[in-house]
Amino acid sequence: MISAFTNTWRIPELRDRILFTMAMIVIVRLGVAVPLPGVNMDVISAYLDILKRDTSEEGAGGGVGAILNVFSGGGLASMGLFALGIMPYISASIMMQLLSAVVPKLARLKKQDGGQQKINQWTRFITIAIAAVQGFFLARSLENPQGNPLLTGIDKALAATGQDLVPAFAAGNGPGFVAQTVLIIIAGTLFLMWIGDQITERGIGNGVSLIISVNIISALPGVIVQLWTTFVVDRAGNPFSPLLIVLLVVFFLFVVAAIIAITQGQRRIAVQYARRVAGRREMSGGTQYLPLKVNYAGVMPVIFATAILQLPAQLLGQVFSKSDWISKMNEFLSPNGVWFYVLSGAMIFFFSFFWVATMFQPSEVAENLKRGGGYVPGVRPGKPTAEFLDYTMTRLTFAGAFFLTGIFMLPYFVAIALDLPAGGLVTSFFGGTSLLILVGVLLDMMRQIETHLLQRQYDGFLRKGKIKGRQQRQISGAQASSSSVLYLWVVLALIALTAVIAVAFQ
Repeated sequence: MISAFTNTWRIPELRDRILFTMAMIVIVRLGVAVPLPGVNMDVISAYLDILKRDTSEEGAGGGVGAILNVFSGGGLASMGLFALGIMPYISASIMMQLLSAVVPKLARLKKQDGGQQKINQWTRFITIAIAAVQGFFLARSLENPQGNPLLTGIDKALAATGQDLVPAFAAGNGPGFVAQTVLIIIAGTLFLMWIGDQITERGIGNGVSLIISVNIISALPGVIVQLWTTFVVDRAGNPFSPLLIVLLVVFFLFVVAAIIAITQGQRRIAVQYARRVAGRREMSGGTQYLPLKVNYAGVMPVIFATAILQLPAQLLGQVFSKSDWISKMNEFLSPNGVWFYVLSGAMIFFFSFFWVATMFQPSEVAENLKRGGGYVPGVRPGKPTAEFLDYTMTRLTFAGAFFLTGIFMLPYFVAIALDLPAGGLVTSFFGGTSLLILVGVLLDMMRQIETHLLQRQYDGFLRKGKIKGRQQRQISGAQASSSSVLYLWVVLALIALTAVIAVAFQ
C-alpha cells in the first residue's frame, strides 16, 4: 500500500489531479474561515473558545444543528462565507432524484438525450431557492441569537464580551444586513457547487461528497482536544482514563472496518448469456454477475430520519420561541434522549425500504436482461426474474437497514459508557452520518486512484482483488494542466503569506 501511494506521484496526470484537488480543498477551508460582513468577530471568537473548552456543549445547537455545523466544516458556528456549506445543493439533488423516480414525466425526461442536463439545471435553480430561504432565516435569527437553536451557548459569549453579535440590528440597519447576508450565502453556496464540479471533472473523487468529507475531517482536531481534556485533564484522578483513549482508538478502527465491509458487501447474481448473432457480429455467451449491494440506500435513510425529526422542531422553535409545548417537544426529541434514537431507528428501517423501492426497479432490470439475451439460471425470464430480484433485494435491504440502525445508535451507547453527551462532537465519530459518508467517499477516491495505477501497470492498494467504491464510474474530463496547478498554488501561497504578515502586524 505504501508503494501505491508513492507511485501516485510518478504519473503526471494523476499528480496534477491530486494537486488540483488539494488546492480546491484549501479554497474551501479559506471560505469557511472568512466571516460574513457585519458579524462581530469578537463575539464569534469568544463563542468558539467556549465550544472548545466546554465539552458538555453539543456543538452548534446539537441535533440537526450539530450535523449542519459539521457538514459546513464549522462555518455555521463561525458565521463564515460558507455558513450553509454544500447542504442546499445536497437537499435539491435528493429532491430531484426522488421526483425523477416518482414522477413519470421526469422519469421519461431522464432517459432522453439531454434530459439529465435539464434535470441538473433545475437542481441548480432549486439550490438557489433553498439557499435564499435558509439564508434569510439564518440572517434574521442573528437579531436574537440567544433564541437560535443552531447557536446554543452563544449567550455566554454575548455576556462575556458585552457586545452585540450584529451591530447593524442595534443601529437600525437590519434590512440591509439581511439582504447582504442572503446574497453572500447564495453566492457562497453556488461557488462551492462550482468547486465540486471542478473537482469531479479535473480532480479526484466526487467533488460534492469530497467537500462534505473535508468539512467533517476538519472537526477531528477538536475531537482529539476534547478527548485529551476529558480523559486526561478533567479525569486525572482516574488512572484508567488514559487507557480509555487507546481502547477508543481500537474500537474506532473496528467500526471503520465493519462499515467498509458492509459498504462493499454485495450479492452477486449470476446471469447467463446465450450465444447470439447481432447483424454480422456473433457474440459468444458466458456468465456475468449482477451485483446487488447490501447497503443500497447508503446514508440517505439516516439523513431523512434525522431531518424529519429535527428540522420541524427547529423551525417551530424559531416561530414559537416562547411556547412551552415547543420546549417539551425539543426535550422529547433531544439527541441525548432514548426516544430520539428509538424513533430514528424505526424511520431508518422505513426509509431504507422506501429508498430501495423508489430507486431499484426489478421489473426494469429483468426487462433489460431479457432484451440482452440474459437470464438467471433456474429462473424464467420476465416477471419471475423480477420477482426473484425483488425478493433477494428485500432480504439484503433488511440486513442493510439493521446495520444502518446499529451504526446510527452506536454514539448513544458510546456516550452512556463514557459519560458524554450523545449528540456531541466526540461521539459523532463513532457512528452516525459522518462516519458513513467519510468511508464511502474515501473508498470511491481510492478506487479512482487505483484505476489510474492499474492502467499504468502499477500495483494497486491491494495485492488481491480491487477496491469497490460507491459508484463504478470512470474518471472523465480533462485534468488541469501542470502550469495551471502551479499558478493556483502560487496564488494560495501569496494569500497565506499575506495572512501571516497581517497577523504579525496585528
